[in-house]
Amino acid sequence: MRVDLFDFALPQENIALRPAVPRDSARLLSVTGSGQLSDHTVTDLPRLLSNQDILVFNDTKVIPAQLEGRRGEAKIGATLHKRVDLRRWQAFIRNAKRLKIDDIVDFGEGVSARAEEKYDDGSFLLYFMGEEPVEVLLARAGTMPLPPYIASKRDIDARDAEDYQTMFAREKGAVAAPTAALHFTDALMKALSDAGIAQETLTLHVGAGTFLPVKVDETDNHKMHSEWGRIEPDVAERLNAARQKGGRVIAVGTTSLRLLESATQADGIIHPFEGDTDIFITPGYKFRAIDGLMTNFHLPKSTLFMLVSALMGLETMQSAYAHAIAEKYRFYSYGDSSLLLP
Repeated sequence: MRVDLFDFALPQENIALRPAVPRDSARLLSVTGSGQLSDHTVTDLPRLLSNQDILVFNDTKVIPAQLEGRRGEAKIGATLHKRVDLRRWQAFIRNAKRLKIDDIVDFGEGVSARAEEKYDDGSFLLYFMGEEPVEVLLARAGTMPLPPYIASKRDIDARDAEDYQTMFAREKGAVAAPTAALHFTDALMKALSDAGIAQETLTLHVGAGTFLPVKVDETDNHKMHSEWGRIEPDVAERLNAARQKGGRVIAVGTTSLRLLESATQADGIIHPFEGDTDIFITPGYKFRAIDGLMTNFHLPKSTLFMLVSALMGLETMQSAYAHAIAEKYRFYSYGDSSLLLP
């Protein structure tokens, strides 16, 4: 499909630079398979779902994966994307023309890394030097890797260290938050439990590739970056049991959705999973694992807007986004939410 089919005009004032306070006070647009739209807040979620439904959250934890350093006089920025081993990370580099193989970048605070390899997509393999665990080095020299559409408008500050982490964050390794789950609070989780709505968690370490623009004209020519994920056997078993009883599996976020679909075969059975996925979902895809999705509002021409269009239909999502823009919904990572129920 042509990428420009997924374009739309978004006013700058619709882009959220801070999250709603409290988190569950964010607005929620409900979209049904028939194209019906209704306006709510996230606190309405328990009454928008049924007591047989099950929400699936991503428990990945964002690490301080944004680094600023120097190679000689050249400023070098690095956004870690995917862990390769205990000391090596694939990273997207700013000012990459000034970095060559075997160059050492000094990130300050006693943290340095050697460029070991350059990939076809322009990213580099960085080897972090020294004896300390890389997690310790990042805690000392790194900052939260806020999306470019926020970081370009204001400085990253101490508040982001909490704001850009979900209440489910446990498994360190993401360089971007599973932002749909940023809306959840203890009070909302209690309300969901009281309504009989079950919850499960999986892990997908979101990579910086989620921020990259689609640079091709046709979706068939776009290559997704791979991300590591895991679904435990008992989680898969409970999800399958819930669906067999007539319940719906509702993915909280596109990251949860992509991992569930990666772990599910044509028979609709969700299997345990551990490994990489680079699944790219566009209109025409037949969903196998999920029955609904809660997700924020995405960028024009992004792989994530393609995904929601695959789930609900392009015309339905164009209408939903036009409504959201007109009604001043807040877009992107710190923005409002939608509940998509095909």
